[in-house]
Amino acid sequence: MNTDILKIEIDNIIASNNKIEQKLQAICDYLESEISYYDWVGFYFKNGDKNELKLAQYTGEETEHVIIPFGKGICGQVAVSNKNFVVQDVTKQDNYISCGWKVKSEIVIPIFVNGENIGQIDIDSHTANTFSSKDEELLEYICNKLSQIL
Repeated sequence: MNTDILKIEIDNIIASNNKIEQKLQAICDYLESEISYYDWVGFYFKNGDKNELKLAQYTGEETEHVIIPFGKGICGQVAVSNKNFVVQDVTKQDNYISCGWKVKSEIVIPIFVNGENIGQIDIDSHTANTFSSKDEELLEYICNKLSQIL
């Protein structure tokens, strides 16, 4: 993975004149197409004043998890902890919401605006033990860039 090239393209997407929703969708599509083990890429955002996340833009198989309560699953835990969560093997997680039998690992990175966790990027992979510090660094970069326009 060449993160420098990926970051340049992400910067171009974010700097485009498209609406926020189009930018988020373009990021999902780009990451899923460029990184072979990113099988589902999506954004969840806090659902108004409710203690839950709502699915926004995504690329990959449809999911029934359109609403996720805070604390439930990996995404819900990140909404509470405000920390990155890398799961190399989802079968070893007690508080995991299965998105499908193909999913073997997941990484979720929060997005902060003015110090508040407003959402997150969520990546599912059909490969176990696949995420590295490079993935975490790239996704943190994307979330930091997005925080400037959200």
